[in-house]
Amino acid sequence: MAVKEMLICPSCGHVIERYKNPVPTVDIIIEYAAGIVLVERKNPPYGWALPGGFVDYGETVEQAARREAGEETGLAIDDLRMFHVYSDPERDPRHHTITTVFVARGSGSLRAGDDAGGAGVFSQDALPEPIAFDHGRIISDYFSWKRGERRGMPCR
Repeated sequence: MAVKEMLICPSCGHVIERYKNPVPTVDIIIEYAAGIVLVERKNPPYGWALPGGFVDYGETVEQAARREAGEETGLAIDDLRMFHVYSDPERDPRHHTITTVFVARGSGSLRAGDDAGGAGVFSQDALPEPIAFDHGRIISDYFSWKRGERRGMPCR
């Protein structure tokens, strides 16, 4: 079911229909130094999260993943592979987003950048709290895949 808003032009009274569509985002599981990289968010919703963000107009999801990884962690990423798509309308409390999640290897010096208040490398047994968005589920799915419990991911 399409959701649309009806706006009225204050000058001429013409009715304008504006469709509300999900917003595309990317998240990157960066394998680095025997763990995965998480960033501490400076802005709401607060907590630890996978590096990622919104896809810019005219940008592919792969380009967005590389850009966001660099902006938030200072790391270059190699061997970028699509992991999974998550689309639960409740995954982001701000609005409906659809994220394409990638897995990549990171290289360089890890540093918090952009809108990250901190950055760290974490193992499955030592994850920080709280974890923002649905990233706890994504991280759990990733570690299940690494143990061979989930087939078919990541894709090339």
